[in-house]
Amino acid sequence: MTRRNDKSNPRLAELIRLLKQTSRENEVEIWGDIASRLEKSRKNYAEVNVSKINRYAQEGETLIVPGKVLGSGVVEAGVTVAALSFSDAAVSKITGAKGQCISIEQLLSQNPKGSRTRILR
Repeated sequence: MTRRNDKSNPRLAELIRLLKQTSRENEVEIWGDIASRLEKSRKNYAEVNVSKINRYAQEGETLIVPGKVLGSGVVEAGVTVAALSFSDAAVSKITGAKGQCISIEQLLSQNPKGSRTRILR
């Protein structure tokens, strides 16, 4: 049984559709997993602090957060983080550590196979 997409945000509805399509075309499960997480209620979205990124990420790694990245803590490694949204503090801390903040759509177009990408929740 497929889940119906009742998202009122057109960007989010299109992102979920694109994630599912890319998952089917490339036979990659990571995009289907992200789509199913984004289809759930917004209160279940991940909220990840920069300190958690610092704890679990290594230099040069690519992480995807199916939700929002918040600015509490310090990040020391230069990582690429893809998320639905970022707080201003999180963007300044990640870019200050020679990292990169991108949208999930950008990551999907850069890396459709999802290789060397981890989900952080």
